[in-house]
Amino acid sequence: MRGVQEAGRRVLILEDDYGLRTSLRLFLEQEGYTVGEADDAEVALEMDAAEPFDVMLVDLMLGGIDGFTFIRSVRPRTTAPIIVISARDGARDVVAALESGADDYVRKPFDVAEVRARIKAALRRPDYPTQPAAAGPRPAGGIVLDSTSGPLVFDPDGATLRRGEEDLHLTSTEFKLLLALATSPGRVMTRENLVNQMWPEGHHGDVRVVDVHVSRLRNKVEDGPAARGVISTVRGLGYRLDPR
Repeated sequence: MRGVQEAGRRVLILEDDYGLRTSLRLFLEQEGYTVGEADDAEVALEMDAAEPFDVMLVDLMLGGIDGFTFIRSVRPRTTAPIIVISARDGARDVVAALESGADDYVRKPFDVAEVRARIKAALRRPDYPTQPAAAGPRPAGGIVLDSTSGPLVFDPDGATLRRGEEDLHLTSTEFKLLLALATSPGRVMTRENLVNQMWPEGHHGDVRVVDVHVSRLRNKVEDGPAARGVISTVRGLGYRLDPR
């Protein structure tokens, strides 16, 4: 029996290999997902603008606009998880995709069960909205990460991160990373620990992908010199969040 998590969730497949794209679509539809497919990045951007997707599967090697450019173009307007599926498996390609705004990376060839697991992990609660939160009053609850600049308040229940009255745009993976750090303030979290919390269904890649996500998160959390040091690197061990 399919879980309610899958029912009605919209998945975009951006892949120019017709056979692979069709196989993925049929498999995911059997799992209960609503699937949109495209072989062109510009078409995919138009599809998402018309009706946003909950998760995106993106190939990097496309005709015309490549996958890197697609991710950079769509990321500012969505927090939906983006999972790269590519035969380009070099470390530089993985890092470049993550730095562009992707959340996860699956190497070709792959088992469809692995893709299913990655999607489930990306959509696992806490349920982060696929669109940035609308501006509004700061929630009464939440964790104050930085009282010296803003203040910076993280509300896990409301799935919001705000500096003063400004909503900060977080991807699903950045949200899970911040949640893991913020719920254990002052505690050193190893890369392995963070990977297990960010991808509870299992992650088969290099745990150093955490470093890229931490770097992206820092760029948003540590806005200006006064906010530096909220997320600390503990050399040889991992990362620690130090609210102040």
